[in-house]
Amino acid sequence: MLSKSSAAVVTATLPAVQAHGEAITSRFYQRMFAAHPELLELFNRGNQATGRQQAALAAAVVAYAEHLTGRSTVPWAPILDRIAHKHASLGITATQYPIVGRHLLAAVGEVLGDAVTSEVAAAWDEVYWLLACELIAREARLYTVAGLPLQADAGWRPWRVVEKNPETADVVSLILAPADGDPAPTFTPGQYVSVAVDLSGGQGRQIRQYSLSGRPGAATWRITVKRLRGRAGSPAPDGTVSSQLHDRTAVGDVLRLSPAFGEVSSIGELGVPLLLVSAGIGVTPAMAALAQLSTVAPAREVVLVHANRSAAAHPLRHELPELQQRMPNLSVHLWYENATDGELPDLKATIHSGWVDPARIPFAPDTYAHLCGPVPFMAQVRGELLLRGLPAERIVYEVFGPGMLAG
Repeated sequence: MLSKSSAAVVTATLPAVQAHGEAITSRFYQRMFAAHPELLELFNRGNQATGRQQAALAAAVVAYAEHLTGRSTVPWAPILDRIAHKHASLGITATQYPIVGRHLLAAVGEVLGDAVTSEVAAAWDEVYWLLACELIAREARLYTVAGLPLQADAGWRPWRVVEKNPETADVVSLILAPADGDPAPTFTPGQYVSVAVDLSGGQGRQIRQYSLSGRPGAATWRITVKRLRGRAGSPAPDGTVSSQLHDRTAVGDVLRLSPAFGEVSSIGELGVPLLLVSAGIGVTPAMAALAQLSTVAPAREVVLVHANRSAAAHPLRHELPELQQRMPNLSVHLWYENATDGELPDLKATIHSGWVDPARIPFAPDTYAHLCGPVPFMAQVRGELLLRGLPAERIVYEVFGPGMLAG
């Protein structure tokens, strides 16, 4: 809990911090990377280039301060859990938090100048360490449950690419086997791994998270990677890691992967109906759920809703007919912007043309719903499910990138 004296100072200075939030976080990253270039690999360069990372951090700091001072009713426990799982997948340790705190508070002082008295600095330092301690505790629990020591790089293992399968023009699946000969750990459908890639041309290392799209308990893991392309007129570059995995990663190559983390299960409670709603590459945790259910609960009532540009752009679509044969109560509803591009032989599905209409998504009253896709898409679907009476606690969703800091 924030001390009473600090709460008063934070409340008084919050408008100034909010108004200059992105300037503060931009300066923070500049300072920290200059002093600790080894931390660059933990941050997405594309999000740094567009300013999304800076904006998200600024919003998170302000939102947490509002939470501590009673100005916000947003539940922070799920947000902290989400961040902690992401940090654990990156191998973040408690020793890195003083570095972040030092440079963040210094950036506040540089941007706000003389307004940052010793009293103001102490109050915001208290805010930071309350947040840091909550995350450190959560991350320590995650490492302990995973049987990992509390040290950098713990749990990362070499995995060999044993298959590389094109799924669409922009999507490829990598089948990975442990290169050390040990068994592949199991995971919960909906979880993800961090993949460390040494970039070509001496560009250093970058880390990205990818949902596991195969069946838990198999001898291999599967990740399904969409190539990210920069848009004309946008500062966002092509995806460096996705391009490397598509163009320069071959069968036989070895990648370093983290253990599986992620607090959101795409399978939920086995005894209730399941609704899986996805768009684009967001289909990957849904496919992991279906692969698992086809072996452990094939009679479960499942509704799969997926949105994509076309059948040809729909990743892993070729697996659906076999899943339907094994799961008699699997109902498939597809929305394609171009419903005539591509074939879906042997698939029993309701196919719609255009954008998803959430009002037409079928579900039972006690359904467990899992959403994965662009944030605006998920917000629209979640809002409609709530309007139609599905309780908020029965709707879960997965967010990657800076948007993961949203509630």
